[in-house]
Amino acid sequence: MSGSTSSADHEDSYVLHAWPYQETSQILEALGAEHGRVGLVARGARRPTSRWRSVLQPFLPLRLSWVGRGALYTLRSAEHASFAPALSGLALMGGFYLNELILNFVRRGDPHPGLFIAYSQALAELRAGGDPEPALRRFEFQLLAEVGYGLNLDHDVLNDAPLDPAGVYEYRLEQGPVPAAAGGGGLTFTGSELLAIGRGELSSPVVLRLAKRLFRAVLAHYLDGRTLKTREVMAAMRR
Repeated sequence: MSGSTSSADHEDSYVLHAWPYQETSQILEALGAEHGRVGLVARGARRPTSRWRSVLQPFLPLRLSWVGRGALYTLRSAEHASFAPALSGLALMGGFYLNELILNFVRRGDPHPGLFIAYSQALAELRAGGDPEPALRRFEFQLLAEVGYGLNLDHDVLNDAPLDPAGVYEYRLEQGPVPAAAGGGGLTFTGSELLAIGRGELSSPVVLRLAKRLFRAVLAHYLDGRTLKTREVMAAMRR
């Protein structure tokens, strides 16, 4: 996308990450409802008098306008789209985990309107309080589907048949569920557990724990050795 031209006018967006650029500016990684992940230069955003200082923060619903050509576009305007309470504690780390997933799996310039909706919904769940894990698991499932790594959680790929809720299956990465061999190891689940995970029905502590196990294995496979820093921090906070 190095030679692409892009412009947006008040696009619903979120800031995923920001770092200093030159003396007074910032480079932003943002997620737009229509354009997907974009790189932006916010000129003068670090000046003490900049109106953008309090606006360009993670997890806030924003409307961003930009224009430009190449890998980085120039931010033209930024404003709050709506009020959103701040995240804190494990919910805050959960938000950073969502952002880290997007930065690792979503390429700049690939529109993902479904992912934008899933991200907004996950943030709303995190703000509501309670255990952040169900929101994180549902987002992981949607992210994998959006970027082409969707999981088959309802079909026996060996026998080309629907899963038997009472059956026991081994989940093979990049393939799907197959009947588990007696005494076999690996990622093993009952059919009812896989079906519940696929429907996003995570109220059962057992199903929630198994969903985490499954998605962690799948994400690690596609991360190919890369580590997620926020996952380590969240684990430390739970100790």
